[in-house]
Amino acid sequence: MAVSSLSWESPQPAPLIETEAENWYGLQTRARHEKMVVQRLEEWGVTTFLPLVTEVHRWSDRKKSVRMPLFSCYVFAKFVPNRSDRLRVLRVDGVFRLVGARGEGAPIPDAQIEAVRSLVEGQLPWSSHPFLKIGQRVRIRSGALDGLEGILVSRNGDRSLVISVDAIQRSLAVRVEGYEVEPV
Repeated sequence: MAVSSLSWESPQPAPLIETEAENWYGLQTRARHEKMVVQRLEEWGVTTFLPLVTEVHRWSDRKKSVRMPLFSCYVFAKFVPNRSDRLRVLRVDGVFRLVGARGEGAPIPDAQIEAVRSLVEGQLPWSSHPFLKIGQRVRIRSGALDGLEGILVSRNGDRSLVISVDAIQRSLAVRVEGYEVEPV
């Protein structure tokens, strides 16, 4: 004889499992291993960003244009910040650590990655700039750089916009003379 029990309590809904969102993280790499790290991460299905710039290298017998990483020893990767994904990224040969506190990595806002991507791909004249944490944040409201945000500085009378990636403490500067700039 089968016994069945009836419960007068309403059934509890199954807990929702929240899927974590992917974030950009800075990875510190061995010197001159940035391209190899990107290749291996992409083989594992990880989205990467390695900003490259063209430099002319001169030797005694020739000169050649070479694509070099903009930020030496740094690569950006987009992944879910859970333990297994973090370990998978850290196990790639050539990766030293995630940039951030306690080795867990500090998420980099999409806007900072897109700002660097816009400058590198935009064929605009820019220069490296010392990392700045202080200063007024501004947004460009016109022209090819419309919507770009950064810190407005003045250097030798030139107005420049400094685009910073906080996690790796690196910055780029682009002249904004002639652009309409507003405070954020």
